[in-house]
Amino acid sequence: MKVGVPKEIKTHEYRVGLTPGAVREYVAAGHSVMVEMNAGAGIGATDDNYRKAGAMIVDSAREVFASSDMIVKVKEPQPSEWTQLREMQILFTYLHLAPDPEQAKGLLKSGCTAIAYETVTDAQGGLPLLAPMSEVAGRLAIEAAGAALKRYSGGRGLLIGGVPGVQPARIVVIGGGVVGTHAARMAVGLGAEVTILDRSIPRLRELDELFEGRVRTRFSTIEAVEEEVFVADVVIGAVLVPGASAPKLVSRDMLSSMRKGSVIVDVAIDQGGCFETSRPTTHADPTYEVDGVIHYCVANMPGAVPLTSSQALNNATLPFGLALANRGFSAVLENLHLRAGLNVYRGRLTYRAVAESLGLPFSPIDQAAA
Repeated sequence: MKVGVPKEIKTHEYRVGLTPGAVREYVAAGHSVMVEMNAGAGIGATDDNYRKAGAMIVDSAREVFASSDMIVKVKEPQPSEWTQLREMQILFTYLHLAPDPEQAKGLLKSGCTAIAYETVTDAQGGLPLLAPMSEVAGRLAIEAAGAALKRYSGGRGLLIGGVPGVQPARIVVIGGGVVGTHAARMAVGLGAEVTILDRSIPRLRELDELFEGRVRTRFSTIEAVEEEVFVADVVIGAVLVPGASAPKLVSRDMLSSMRKGSVIVDVAIDQGGCFETSRPTTHADPTYEVDGVIHYCVANMPGAVPLTSSQALNNATLPFGLALANRGFSAVLENLHLRAGLNVYRGRLTYRAVAESLGLPFSPIDQAAA
């Protein structure tokens, strides 16, 4: 198969779909790989590194899209990219379609086959291609919160871990999944006072055992969210409903009762965000203020550490990408976990939660592929 890797064009996105090491694996499996010039610059990978791995370097993304059977990216295609996709072409990347109707319409119109990293599953019921970036984003969320808390950033002027004799920051993490767990680890390591809210009692038990009493756990109800958010210095939004828009758990009205200069970090912003006042921001302009509360809503947080992120992502995506290269669309029909990743097929939405979020018709894959 001809596999193409365009350079990422989202603002301050430095990750790359395939590292040179991953390219070697594709080439060793008998596939050809075409990489856009300077696609790996953000991770320090030169065009020569890619050539030595067996890739062909081309001057433009247009050449990549025009000549490849499968496009491997990191972030969702931008308008200039989805117009270059075509029928029978496979797109393998993060999509996050539920809050993005324009992208969804663009992919449907292209006729391509789009497989979303964030909905591919594994035998344990997890999301193996989302997990590595969730780990990175969870850890970065605390770094971002620490920066936003500084007075010159509009925050309370509070050090997350405090110092002896001074109260540390109170950090509330809404959601006890991968993002929430890694955010809590970072916060606890810095000495913060941490509370995790989740609606799964078994998960709360696991977190209690994992942190050995160093975090508070609470069952997430409207009352509990209000009580915790109103006294928090930092609130981390780490809620995930696979494929669907994130539920809005903190309303605009609640902001007026939050501490002035407190910080919201909405890691769920890729799926629309879990705060009513959230809107996507970029690394170039990451924060804004509403009712005295600082909002950090960068939609590609792991892009800030592209070397770590690209390596972690490629470790996870490689087996699935090779399966697609080896078997084409047949791999989707044969592999239940890749099938779960299929969001768009020849002009039809094949992931129910995405279709319902967008208010568009849903076509089961068996029906769409018939």
